[in-house]
Amino acid sequence: MTSDPIRDRLLARRDATLRRLAGLRGDVRGLVEASRGSNADDEHDPEGATIAFERAQAEALATQATAEIDEADAALARLDAGTYGTCESCGRPIAPGRLEARPTARRCIDCA
Repeated sequence: MTSDPIRDRLLARRDATLRRLAGLRGDVRGLVEASRGSNADDEHDPEGATIAFERAQAEALATQATAEIDEADAALARLDAGTYGTCESCGRPIAPGRLEARPTARRCIDCA
């Protein structure tokens, strides 16, 4: 069985994002644990604001990583359906350069 370079690239991207997401979730757990039991008052404690900011930032990055995984899964489904590389808006092919830069693209440059 020959390897499909597009599928391999999408799966590698998905796997890397899953690893990044696991790390971010670990960061959030660590921040929660670090602040547990403390009497941190974000308004009056100089460290409290930093912890709250770091936690919000890690949670936002985790949300973004989850969306990237969903995009990779959708691209893999389009690949299985035979519609990968076809614009969902106009039905024309998505330029190879766009797919190279953004392998999960759903629309051509004109429709994006």
